[in-house]
Amino acid sequence: MTTEELEANTMILPTLQKVSETIGWTVIGILLLYGGVRLFDLIDPIDYREEIRKGNLAAGIIMAALITGLAAIVIAVILS
Repeated sequence: MTTEELEANTMILPTLQKVSETIGWTVIGILLLYGGVRLFDLIDPIDYREEIRKGNLAAGIIMAALITGLAAIVIAVILS
């Protein structure tokens, strides 16, 4: 291998590692967020998805607040 090829490899490998780490953390974050929403659906007796389909604005606001709160928790967990 020439020195140019070695330099190219040393620049590409860390970049690929960072990209794969980013994809991995993204998948973990999405799974945690989805799991939290599904857990909320199981615990709460109200079917928010059906209420939103009916046009219930309050149900939409509750789900938006839930997703925002869960996203903040998932971000804090991933960063710590």
